[in-house]
Amino acid sequence: MTLKTEITRADILPPEVYARERAEHRRAIVAIKRHRRVPVGPFITFYFENYATMWFQVHEMLHIEQGGEAQIPDELAAYNPLIPKGEELVATFMVEIDEPERRKRTLMTLGGIEETAFLRFGPHTIAGVPERDPARPPAEGKASSVQFVHFPFTREQIALFRTPGTEVTLGLRHPHYSHMAILPETTRAALAEDFA
Repeated sequence: MTLKTEITRADILPPEVYARERAEHRRAIVAIKRHRRVPVGPFITFYFENYATMWFQVHEMLHIEQGGEAQIPDELAAYNPLIPKGEELVATFMVEIDEPERRKRTLMTLGGIEETAFLRFGPHTIAGVPERDPARPPAEGKASSVQFVHFPFTREQIALFRTPGTEVTLGLRHPHYSHMAILPETTRAALAEDFA
């Protein structure tokens, strides 16, 4: 099966079709995301993206905002960069603190956290590369509650990551948030499918 790395206009369902099938698509995506979600520490969770998760996100934005044909190019431009291109993993990570004042205070201490994500397995450590939004530069010293990060792999690293049983650690090494988590084998196996 060919790895899909980009959503095109041809992949977008007519609004009435998506509305009719929305519950079915939501159930399918919940099943996919179950093995692509990794909590790291007390309040940050990584969600590893792929074609299916971004396809669903684009359709949800179109369904909610009802912008029609004119909205489609903007959504494709926003979400296509978050689909792995065959030699990387891509994750959204979120600071998940329900209480608004506490979340605001915490974010003020986490500036630059997007620069500290890493994956480690065997002899390899892969530093995350943040996805930058030129329209919204990060505020000095403050973190956004939603971050996007790419993990670029070499062919050798892909081969080892794909090997069943490889222990993979995902972490953040920020001075105010230094935590790690070992990926469950079901997650490693799901993410291994993101490589060409």
